[in-house]
Amino acid sequence: MDVRPEVVAIFNTSEDCIDMLRIAFEHAGFVVVTAFTNKLRDGEIDLETFMRQHQPRVVIYDIAVPYEHNWRLYQHVRSAPACRDVDFVVTTTNAHQVRQLAGSEPVHEIVGKPYDLDEIVHAVKEAGAESLKR
Repeated sequence: MDVRPEVVAIFNTSEDCIDMLRIAFEHAGFVVVTAFTNKLRDGEIDLETFMRQHQPRVVIYDIAVPYEHNWRLYQHVRSAPACRDVDFVVTTTNAHQVRQLAGSEPVHEIVGKPYDLDEIVHAVKEAGAESLKR
């Protein structure tokens, strides 16, 4: 039986956050792929191609300030056909405000910063396990 490592994608605005999360997830046995959210927004990275090429089971997506603007970008990314069956774990500096924006949107979990790396790895593992049940 061929067992491939699970792929997680990190979409963030900060190189430092991407590096920190990459180390934590690689240490936990994941294959990590990344993209800067501004490159997704500006079309420098084609989301559909990125998702088809890497096939992540879970995306860790950071909602930065201004929250409303970046929440709309998240909704755009989330609604892309290539993201339809992917679970999202959202990170942010203001979890309360993002939860209000989210309402009943399909987000596995919203993790506020500063976050415990074990907490976010656990949230991604849970999201990945739930996606396998579908």
